[in-house]
Amino acid sequence: MLRSMYSGVSGLRIHQTKLDVIGNNIANVNTTGFKASRVTFNEIFSQTLQSASGGSATRGGTNPMQIGLGANIASIDVQMTEGPAQRTDNPLDLKIEGEGFFIVTDGKGYKFTRDGSFKVDVQGNLINSAGYRVCGWLTDPVTGEIVKAPAEPLKVMTAETYTIAPQKTSKIAYEKNLNILDGDPTGSGVPIMTTFYDSLGNKYTAKMTAKYYTNEYATANPADPDVVALGGSLPAWSISKIDSFRDVNGNEVKFGGADIAGTLLSAPIIIEFDVSGKPINTTSYGLDFSTVTPFDSVESAMGGAGSVVTLDFSGLTQYDSETTIASRGLDGRAPGKFDGYQIGADGKIIVKYDNGESKILGQIALATFINPAGLQKVGGNLFETTINSGDFDGIGVDPLSVGTLNAGVLEASNVDLAKEFTEMITAQRGFQANSKIITTSDQILDELTNLKR
Repeated sequence: MLRSMYSGVSGLRIHQTKLDVIGNNIANVNTTGFKASRVTFNEIFSQTLQSASGGSATRGGTNPMQIGLGANIASIDVQMTEGPAQRTDNPLDLKIEGEGFFIVTDGKGYKFTRDGSFKVDVQGNLINSAGYRVCGWLTDPVTGEIVKAPAEPLKVMTAETYTIAPQKTSKIAYEKNLNILDGDPTGSGVPIMTTFYDSLGNKYTAKMTAKYYTNEYATANPADPDVVALGGSLPAWSISKIDSFRDVNGNEVKFGGADIAGTLLSAPIIIEFDVSGKPINTTSYGLDFSTVTPFDSVESAMGGAGSVVTLDFSGLTQYDSETTIASRGLDGRAPGKFDGYQIGADGKIIVKYDNGESKILGQIALATFINPAGLQKVGGNLFETTINSGDFDGIGVDPLSVGTLNAGVLEASNVDLAKEFTEMITAQRGFQANSKIITTSDQILDELTNLKR
C-alpha cells in the first residue's frame, strides 16, 4: 500500500476539521461575546530511510532521508481578542472595555462570560439569558459601602429598595452673597427661605430675614486690622428669628397653638464680616425643636428629643455683587419611590428615586485569568476554568482595574468574515488536493494490478 494514500487520508481529516471550525465561526458571526477559534496543523511522523552522516577529509556529509506520513491537528485555539461594540441603549446591557469576564452562577459553581446581555427576573435578580445570576460585591447594610468579599449574586430590585425612607432635617448650610447696599436696617431686609423635612417626610418652608446691623465689635476690638481698615467699624448682618413656618400647601404651622416663630429662635443671629468679605464668626447655630409641644401627630414628627437643626452661615460672603442666598448641604428629604437604575463604568448598580436620592445596591465584579485562552467553552457563551487557565480566586477584581464597563452596549462576535472566507478557500483547496493524492494513488495501484493479465 502506498504511503501517499495514508498521507492523503490524514490531510482530508485535518482539512475537514478546519472547515468544521470555520463553519462554527461563521455560524456565530452575530453571537454576542463569541470568540472565534483557529486551527493549526503539524506533521505527524517521518520515516527515516537514511540518517545523516558527517563529512570526512575525502568525502562530504549527507543529510538524512525521510518520508513524511501525513499531517495532524496541532491545536484549536480560542482567539480572546475583544469584539467590536454594538449599541443597544438597554441600561442592563454591558460591554467590558478591556480584559476580564463577567462572573455568573447557577448555584453550583461559577462560570464566566463576555456576554453582557443581562436582565432582571421577577425576584429582582440580575441574570443572563440562560438564567445564571450575575455575581459581584454587596454593600454594608450600615455604612452603604461596597464590601469586596467573595462574589455573590446581585439584585437590582428588592422590596427594601422599592422605596427610600424620609429623613428629618438636621443641618442646613447657606452660601452666596449679602451685599451691604441691600441691608438697610429700616427696610424690609433680605428674605432667607429654607426648606425643612420632618421624620415623616413632610416638607416645610421657613422664612428668616437678614438686615444690616451696626455691632459693638469695633469698640471692643479697636486694634483689630479689619476694624482699622474699615474706619473703626465692621459690617454685620442681623438674621432674625423665624418669621414664618409653613407646610407644603402654604399653611402656617403652629405647635401647641403657638406660632413656631416665637418658639424656635428667641434672639437674632449676628453675622460679622472682615475686610475680605468673609464671615468672622462661623459658629453654627441651632434651631431646637425638642421642647416644642406638638399640635397634631404630623407636626410632632418635627419635634422630640434631639430635634435640633444646625444652621451654618460660614459660606456667606460680603462682596459688592448681587445679593442672593441659597441653602446647601440639606440632609433632609421626602420619601422616594423607585425611578430607575443605572450601572456605572465601575460596575456599581445605582437605584434612583423620584425624590432625587440614589442608593448603591452592589458592584459587578470581573474575573481575570493568567491564560484566558486556556478556558473551556461549555455552551451558552460560557467558559469554565481548566488546569491551564489559572484558577478564579472567588472574589474578582474591580472593573476599573482592568478597563471599564460600558452600559447600553454589547460586545459583538470577534469573527472576521473576510478572514474566515479566505481560510475556507484555503481549506477547500487543501481538501481537494489531498483527495487528488488518494485518487492518484488509487490509479497507480490499479496500474500495478493490471501488470498481470
